[in-house]
Amino acid sequence: MSNNVEDFGSQLAKDDENKSSSSGSEIDDYIMLHNANKNRLFGRQKPLHLVLGGGKSADVLLWRNKRTSGCIFAGVTTIWFLFACAGYHLLSFLCHALILSLTTLFLWSNLASFLNVPPPDFPTVVVPEHVFVNLLLAVRSGLNQGVIIFRDVASGKDLKRFLSVIVSLWIISVVGSWFTFLSLFYLVFLMVLTGPMLYEKHEDHVDAYAEKAWIEIKKQYAVLDEKYLHKLPILAALKDQILKQH
Repeated sequence: MSNNVEDFGSQLAKDDENKSSSSGSEIDDYIMLHNANKNRLFGRQKPLHLVLGGGKSADVLLWRNKRTSGCIFAGVTTIWFLFACAGYHLLSFLCHALILSLTTLFLWSNLASFLNVPPPDFPTVVVPEHVFVNLLLAVRSGLNQGVIIFRDVASGKDLKRFLSVIVSLWIISVVGSWFTFLSLFYLVFLMVLTGPMLYEKHEDHVDAYAEKAWIEIKKQYAVLDEKYLHKLPILAALKDQILKQH
């Protein structure tokens, strides 16, 4: 009887030890996850799939649906090659595509009875009105947001934001002078389609390097502000005015 009691007590002690160790490991995992989330790019707390919307578009950008992503990539690459490299024109491309489609469907409709195949089924396509309404509302919202941002930047209330916008526009203008509009659009498309997927695979390394780069940028800006920007009379007066307002 005493042996059974001792065995039962030792088993309870082992269970308590296992519970404490498991709870400790859970706490350690939570702390590690919390610290990792704090160091994520732009301070995000959600997984990248949810940040991108969590739907079919996120699956395409993260290559969860490889067939759809590959088809989109191949289609856009083909169009870019035809227009940018082969010298194809948009109007010629549309006309040739319509000629090929109409000829194929015409021959199929007339030769179906001779070849014992069913004729083509032409679906009734009716574009719903809400598609155009939503598109116009989205364009309207984007234009209004752009006007608001332009007014806020030009109002002189935020010097850092003004300088960041000016530098960004200058960089875009320089990069835009290196490529044609179609090639630049294709490069942006490649970055949008492949960037999230590559970032998701190597996000720990990217976040670490991005944090170091952001700290270095802030240091360099502080040095630039102390040596040059603070000494310019216009910018100094503007900065003092902004500080007084706040």
